[in-house]
Amino acid sequence: MTIKTSRRALLAGISAVVFGTASCGLPRSGPNKREIYKGSVMREGDAFVVTVNDHVTRATAVQPALGFSSAFQGAGVVGSDTINPGDTLGLTIWENVDDGLLAQQGASATQLTEVQVDGAGYIFVPYAGRIKAAGNTPDGLRKIITEKLDAQTPDPQVSISRLAGDGSTVSIMGAIGGQGVYAIERPTRTLSAMLARAGGVSIEPEIAKVVVKRGGQTGAIWLKDLYENPKMDIALRPGDVILVEQDTRAFTSLGATGAQARVKFETQTLSALEAIATVGGLSSNLADPKGVFVFRNEPAEIANVVLGRNDLIGDQRMVYVLNLTEPNGMFMARDFVIRDGDTLYVTEAPYVQWQKSISVLTGSAATANQLNNLAN
Repeated sequence: MTIKTSRRALLAGISAVVFGTASCGLPRSGPNKREIYKGSVMREGDAFVVTVNDHVTRATAVQPALGFSSAFQGAGVVGSDTINPGDTLGLTIWENVDDGLLAQQGASATQLTEVQVDGAGYIFVPYAGRIKAAGNTPDGLRKIITEKLDAQTPDPQVSISRLAGDGSTVSIMGAIGGQGVYAIERPTRTLSAMLARAGGVSIEPEIAKVVVKRGGQTGAIWLKDLYENPKMDIALRPGDVILVEQDTRAFTSLGATGAQARVKFETQTLSALEAIATVGGLSSNLADPKGVFVFRNEPAEIANVVLGRNDLIGDQRMVYVLNLTEPNGMFMARDFVIRDGDTLYVTEAPYVQWQKSISVLTGSAATANQLNNLAN
């Protein structure tokens, strides 16, 4: 009986030392489950700790809605054949004589590059004079110039092309194959056609966002949605600025995961299960699959639905709990949507602190034994 009592006392002493060692601040990756639950509004904190279920996944499945307003969608297609003030034109004139009015000696054609249409809509052509260009099509202007020159040189032939200038043009920048200023032409009067004309996007389509600035308005759409929804393939207007940029959304991964970092979204939608996989999964040596948490500031309208209330005002601190060991735990993690700014945190398994405490004790005992041997 005395031996059993001594053993119980020894075990109790070891447990007390282990617990005392653990409470003294052993290294760890963050708070444990008990400390997180302690931050609940039901205890000492100001956060709502909610277990994820089907109701929660439906209420929180909110994704950023991108798309062009009716003002963008209702804009008419620019007449690609109509010349406007500010347009830059390229003229080529052939003369059916050896010594023409415009051509240099020995040449049969004259090129007038970058002839800009002035604010009043006119251009100047040698020997043809000041000609009204705005409002005409390139073919109509070609006929006018031909008639003007026909009286001075036999059978002139004129070719006109519109170049990028200040008139019917758009500016394209960002993650695109060829940044620059592009003229709105017959094949490039819509957004998707102009993106293709500029060489296409240079980033993964899944994370590409297209922003269009028009006057004081701004619209944006995911590239994938642009190609899947013809209504969003808006007609371009002179002066549009098109920016192709990578998705800037990100979440933070902490705790017993494969990586502690700020992680950018790689797809348009991201579930908790995909987020865990993105950072290398749960640490097999440390993680507690019962302690997967998502920290988020939730808008009041969503928080009220999640909690079944209607009195909350302003953003609410929410802590969503995922237990991957539950029969449907993996499905809940697959259906729960991660949003921009979320923090994904995985707690350490309870035995990890025991292991650390025992390692400290055994290490300390071994050190003391070595010192004792040296002293003797």
